[in-house]
Amino acid sequence: MDRLLELTRRAERDHFWFRGFRAFVGPMLAQAMQGRPRGPVLDCGCGTGVNLPLLAPYGTAIGCDITWRGLTFARQDAARVLQGSVDQMPFGDATFELVASFDVFSALPDAVEQQGIREVARVLRPGGAAVLTVAALDLLHGAHSRLACETRRYTPARLRALMVAGGLVPERLTFTHATIFPLVLAARLGDRLTGAASTADNDEWELAVPPAPVNATLTAALMAEAALLRVVNMPIGSSLVCVARKPQ
Repeated sequence: MDRLLELTRRAERDHFWFRGFRAFVGPMLAQAMQGRPRGPVLDCGCGTGVNLPLLAPYGTAIGCDITWRGLTFARQDAARVLQGSVDQMPFGDATFELVASFDVFSALPDAVEQQGIREVARVLRPGGAAVLTVAALDLLHGAHSRLACETRRYTPARLRALMVAGGLVPERLTFTHATIFPLVLAARLGDRLTGAASTADNDEWELAVPPAPVNATLTAALMAEAALLRVVNMPIGSSLVCVARKPQ
């Protein structure tokens, strides 16, 4: 996990995938907080803390992560963070107006997945929103999954069921990264056909920023997709995002 955080720290500013992620999630957060008062907001499983600025417009942004290495990176940017696990958050009931958890639940052990979503609901205020992103579709499980500590990939039905099991009401659920889905699928199928093993070199290649022309082209494709996502859902993609609300 420490190695993943170090690689992510280097890539998350410029890599096309992360640029697309921020373009997708920003409007979802705005949608989730529409009509809600400013208040404390949480990034649950904040990693290096790079996404805390996405939450800052909606209140005091706090990050929580189990990894000391991730918190060390976050504190270098003067972020408000503390150590804690998704299934046992160090916060009182009904503390936050918004809880975001980005690509965390895909890595949780089966034994704590349900407890994790119950904790998200517990620390939310009535009427508050949860925004979760997860890896999508078992078909895309590949050599990279070891580096990401991936234990599962979700279908829309499974992600919706998870939210409901936690007592949350889904308001929007869509695939993302649809424009690069053919590339991701080809890479995963190539792994299977060639028998590519999960090695350090193979895993880390996934988080290397591509050459500038390639990175710019893929970034532009994801920006176009982000514009479409403001009005329609994507029918397929390599990730899923769900906005759900805690009943009043």
